[in-house]
Amino acid sequence: MSLSRFIAALILALSALPAAAQDRMKVITTFTVIADMASNVAGDAADVVSITRPGAEIHGYDPTPRDILRAQDADLILWNGLNLELWFEQFLSNLDDVPSATLTDGIDPISISEGEYNGKPNPHAWMSLDNALVYIDNIAIAFAANDPVNALTYANNAIAYKAELTATIAPLRAAVQSIPENNRWLVTCEGAFSYLIRDFGMKELYLWPMNADQTGTPQQVRKVIDGVRDNDISVVFCESTVSSRPAEQVARETGAAFGGILYVDSLTKADGLVPTYLDLLRVTSQTVAAGLTEN
Repeated sequence: MSLSRFIAALILALSALPAAAQDRMKVITTFTVIADMASNVAGDAADVVSITRPGAEIHGYDPTPRDILRAQDADLILWNGLNLELWFEQFLSNLDDVPSATLTDGIDPISISEGEYNGKPNPHAWMSLDNALVYIDNIAIAFAANDPVNALTYANNAIAYKAELTATIAPLRAAVQSIPENNRWLVTCEGAFSYLIRDFGMKELYLWPMNADQTGTPQQVRKVIDGVRDNDISVVFCESTVSSRPAEQVARETGAAFGGILYVDSLTKADGLVPTYLDLLRVTSQTVAAGLTEN
């Protein structure tokens, strides 16, 4: 069901509800990116908290007893799915019937093509603007289902947020697509950018497919060195939650430039470069565009 139809049906049902004030809904998310998405949809109607902190590596996160206690009284838990949070199902089993929503429902995943997770879905679907709009609709629907009194607020916030994301990212996508196709290579540490690659009309080369695999092995580094040389690639990048040393080695041995840090799995603290999801998409897109045009 689309967000608009869901909200329309829900608003009709609300006429029978009393107008008494309710406590704000408490929402827990598995990581900071979807916490910020959810906060934009929530506005002042709900409280949103991320289990993992800014800058954390989320694939193999080890939840603490404190995390379980914080989530125990939640009204709703939001998670990505697609094998991103390898720890989540065990975490959820420790909670007492807290409802959850999978934000990648309705998204057509890209498959990982090598490594331990060969054939499984690439979980980093939020790196596509088009997919992000699906995430936001799924958040608004989950919020409205668990807090129908504020359904219209969530729907309006979702519409405004989607418009803001689109207005910011669409010109950056166009800037990358204006670069000659043969030069549109994105070389990274983790293969976390397949959805952005698809949206931006690029080709990808990465050291390892997912951070839960082995990272930075000599074989991985050699493969990328060969790929950079064979395709005359001028710049390589790495993401913020892992060591950039393997990518910098590739740059040294091939003469390519190291184009800087990309953000994908985690936001920064408020005083960092990407305190919001919109900042994450913007800074990463700008860094890629600058690296490709300047090198």
